[in-house]
Amino acid sequence: MADRPVTGQHVSVLLEESLAALRIRADGVYVDGTFGRGGHSRALLAQLGPQGRLLAFDKDPAAIAVAASIDDPRFAIVHGSFATLAGALAERGIERVDGVLLDLGISSPQIDEAERGFSFRHDGPLDMRMDPTRGESAADFVNTADVAELARVIRDHGEERFALPVAKALVARRASRPFDRTLDLAQVVAGAVRTREKGQDPATRTFQALRIHINRELEDLEVTLDAALGVLAEGGRLSVISFHSLEDRIVKRFLQAHSRVSDEYARLPLREDQLPQPALAEVERVFPSDEEVARNPRSRSAVLRMATRTAAPVGGKPRIGGAAGADDMAGERAVALARGGRTKGRA
Repeated sequence: MADRPVTGQHVSVLLEESLAALRIRADGVYVDGTFGRGGHSRALLAQLGPQGRLLAFDKDPAAIAVAASIDDPRFAIVHGSFATLAGALAERGIERVDGVLLDLGISSPQIDEAERGFSFRHDGPLDMRMDPTRGESAADFVNTADVAELARVIRDHGEERFALPVAKALVARRASRPFDRTLDLAQVVAGAVRTREKGQDPATRTFQALRIHINRELEDLEVTLDAALGVLAEGGRLSVISFHSLEDRIVKRFLQAHSRVSDEYARLPLREDQLPQPALAEVERVFPSDEEVARNPRSRSAVLRMATRTAAPVGGKPRIGGAAGADDMAGERAVALARGGRTKGRA
């Protein structure tokens, strides 16, 4: 998400590039899925005309408080996950949007404010919730999950190769004293990580894993990408900034899956005009410039991926030609035969 350099000034990563990727229309309708401290939203509003609209989302009450200061009839904020995108648009009578922007991950204020419980460098309550008023905290999870569950989360969401030793160390220590502070947790994790990665704190991967799990970050991302594909108008743009390999992998695979013909159809003896057309086109990626990384070191891991919504339906079938309804039947028959199966017919 939006980051700030060591000077303390709040800076949005890939700001110009992510907005350019949206190809903003003055009268368009847009979604900022991660308001943060409003860097992208304010810049987007500056490019909208009187008829434009912007709907933003954020789980963090601190972000909602900042958004409340924007006195603009074109702007609305939703206190909740961007996974509620489809429902929030429907409630407002919005069927199609011209662009969706997602700036993933954690913001600098959340990292730097020890009381939020995200940092392994500054002591604070072991919380890690984007919205501290809702759901299970990191302390709740660490103090109740069994070894297998802890190891799974740390391995899958942190890509920590010492996930099992870390999980065992956490369970052993909490038997005498539950965890409730971030530095306490970081110290126990450090003792279980047998080798050090250059330039990285040994608690980094475990803290990332717990944060992702507590906030359902990857699950919400998958839901939101599907929802965005469903609400984008023809020619609408999707612009997503990722900061680590797990979320970027999800975005990359989603864009790939919807920007090419499905393998099951590509193998069929069909002409190009008979194949179902992809729902996304113009898939590209952009990295921060050397100048931006120099200004804001936290931007170094960012990657922006973008795509354009086509007119094709999601999950379309081959068009073989013939009477109404024959296209789908013929397509299903071709797929079944290619798989070595049989098609149903009348005796």
